[in-house]
Amino acid sequence: MPDSAPRPHHKPLARWADYFDEFEGGADPALVSEAADRAAVLFVRGARDSDDDEVAERLLHLAETEGIETIAEVWAGSPVDSLAGSVWRLYLLRTWVHADPLRVAREYDAGRARAEVAEVVAGVADPPGPDELRAMVDEVLRGIATRDYADVLLRASAFARVVATGRALLAEPSDVEVRRMLLLAEQLAAASELELEDRLA
Repeated sequence: MPDSAPRPHHKPLARWADYFDEFEGGADPALVSEAADRAAVLFVRGARDSDDDEVAERLLHLAETEGIETIAEVWAGSPVDSLAGSVWRLYLLRTWVHADPLRVAREYDAGRARAEVAEVVAGVADPPGPDELRAMVDEVLRGIATRDYADVLLRASAFARVVATGRALLAEPSDVEVRRMLLLAEQLAAASELELEDRLA
């Protein structure tokens, strides 16, 4: 999937700062990995355990308002079968949808007839225009706080699979882009299975 879209600079998120103090002067990979894992657990498990009705909206807009890139860049190096790695892929998906909703809508519309089961799981409104796609991916991210996390991952996976199918049918992007989106779908589905087995940590 595209990873070259420009991302706005945000002020680092203050409450994560203490996780990274020891990394100045050169990051110890083991410490970086530990910090990423700790932050992901707080982000996902803490959200689900919260009684705050506004936590879903705060999570959704964290990227725009509080600079989650600071921690997301650390999540980017996390294994695909980890909680941190799965959160990274969810935010990557949302960032991409918001960056190019017209292309996403075109690819999703092209793919839904060939990936009907995935379309139902993804749950995008019909017809799937840019606004509908943005709403769907935002709803998926809100699910981190309000729904079963395995469900969140499964919906995101289904969405990515429909888009990958559409990309292949349109033959506009390169094979690399199609494979990248399909890989993302497979990684999210695998993470969902691990979460169901209580092995996503």
